[in-house]
Amino acid sequence: MIVVTTETVPGRRIVNTLGLVRGNTVRARHIGKDILAGLRNIVGGEVHEYAKLISESREQSLDRMVAEAESLGANAVVATRFTTSMMMGGAAELLAVGTAVVVEGD
Repeated sequence: MIVVTTETVPGRRIVNTLGLVRGNTVRARHIGKDILAGLRNIVGGEVHEYAKLISESREQSLDRMVAEAESLGANAVVATRFTTSMMMGGAAELLAVGTAVVVEGD
């Protein structure tokens, strides 16, 4: 599956547009990791606990978007975007959206 943030795939021609596809995940913070992150916030530096959480969330939402595109018969997703939003204190949603398409080589 080709996934790009551009409107087209270089070297390929879009022959069919199948529609909007999305994948999301909602993750909550863990109290133990919150304590470690709070301590790290005092001394400064990267908060590895949260960086890992957002990275895992991004991959899961991307995997879900790709699975939806595959179920439509797509071989590519164009115009891919990520967005996040707070669901409640300590929980956030990460959403991947794009347009499922069928591409062929030029």
